[in-house]
Amino acid sequence: MTEVLLETRNVSRNFGALAATRDVTFKLEAGARRALIGPNGAGKTTFVNLLTGVLRPSSGSILLKGQDITAASQAERVKLGIARTFQINRLFRGLSVLENVYIAVAERVGAARDVFRPAGWRKDVVEEAMQLLEMVKLQDYARLRISELPYGRQRLVEIAIALGLKPEVLLLDEPAAGVPSAESHIILDAVASLPQQIGVLIIEHDMDLVFRFAQRITVLVGGAVFAEGTPKEIGANADVRAVYLGQASTHG
Repeated sequence: MTEVLLETRNVSRNFGALAATRDVTFKLEAGARRALIGPNGAGKTTFVNLLTGVLRPSSGSILLKGQDITAASQAERVKLGIARTFQINRLFRGLSVLENVYIAVAERVGAARDVFRPAGWRKDVVEEAMQLLEMVKLQDYARLRISELPYGRQRLVEIAIALGLKPEVLLLDEPAAGVPSAESHIILDAVASLPQQIGVLIIEHDMDLVFRFAQRITVLVGGAVFAEGTPKEIGANADVRAVYLGQASTHG
């Protein structure tokens, strides 16, 4: 049996009378490549915020490797192995690509306070940061400022930063958002090269990316799980096509 890394049990989140997430039970296994899709307002971002500790559920529980983390803070969840990228990137645009990744690794290993001191950079942290950039094929861009990078490659920097936290669970929140369609393949290539043992959940509107990446897809509608299955099963599901993919969908 593959180890279940992240699990929700009957998780709901209400905002007043609005049920943004309704009774969601979900599992992400080690090495899984999962996608979460759904129409606007389906509750996808709320669900990710529940997983990462930005929000607390109104009811239900969240477990990481069997440990109840429902009450754990965002920072505690990062230390326990949950990392996330965001829909809108949060990079230091005036710093170089390498500096951005270095800061993340330095924070994890407790060397962040030395970053801005003369000769404060640690060789081992630099080497790890460069290895992460090689993983997402950005080693040739290491010295460029973030502001000089095409947007698609800025999204790759975010993935490298998330990997610098040494996660067991990686949540990619619309990694292709704002990326020209001609560049979206670089996101897919980077995600495909991630360490196999990491459980990856991608939240994405780009169906080409979703259907090429995911082994299983969960469809949220109205805050609840509407359907779940392989890309072939979801692509062939008439109800899913009607509420989300559109009758003209050719996926399957």
